[in-house]
Amino acid sequence: MAWMGNAVAAAGLWAALGLTHALAQPAGMPDFATHEASEDARFVAQWVMQSADHRGLPFAVVDKKGAQVYVFDAEGRLTGATPALLGQAVGDESAPDVGAHTQAGEVPMHERTTPAGRFISRPGQNLSGEHVVWVDYASAFAIHRLRPGASLRSREARLASASANDNRASLGCVVVPSAFYEQVVQPLLGRNRAVIYVLPETRPVRDVFGAA
Repeated sequence: MAWMGNAVAAAGLWAALGLTHALAQPAGMPDFATHEASEDARFVAQWVMQSADHRGLPFAVVDKKGAQVYVFDAEGRLTGATPALLGQAVGDESAPDVGAHTQAGEVPMHERTTPAGRFISRPGQNLSGEHVVWVDYASAFAIHRLRPGASLRSREARLASASANDNRASLGCVVVPSAFYEQVVQPLLGRNRAVIYVLPETRPVRDVFGAA
């Protein structure tokens, strides 16, 4: 039947973009589908669901060490996963003046960190009117799509690389492929508030999440 052919083609497209339609999972158990997520990412997602820390909101887990983003609906079903570009500098804190420096377009290298922690995000726009998900507005920390420009092909190559070390390329924001942003991030995280969990890279994940 024609509709079956369309369904197979659509499934192939979703798989190519790292998107999933997950089946129902037991309560308290996040569903990573077929993705080989790190132990830390699985630990945090399970803690989120078992503790209901997300307060019934959609949420995302950003694994900096693996340079991966996992987006879940409020029920813990994985909506999509993708490689991402992250801050060029290693670190889990935001510099005090990084927000102002970002707006001025002059961010020193040591300030180009992607901060770790739990954030309540909200949708918005940047100074260019582009739709973004503000993770922490004061520090200009956002999730946004890959932008056109002179560095586009280089950044696309970094995202396609098997090495997470290639993905340290942003001023601190989490940058995802445009198709992923439009089909996963914007519909799920970009309409209302959500919770973003950014895993640390300089200390154990249990020092940041899941403490008794």
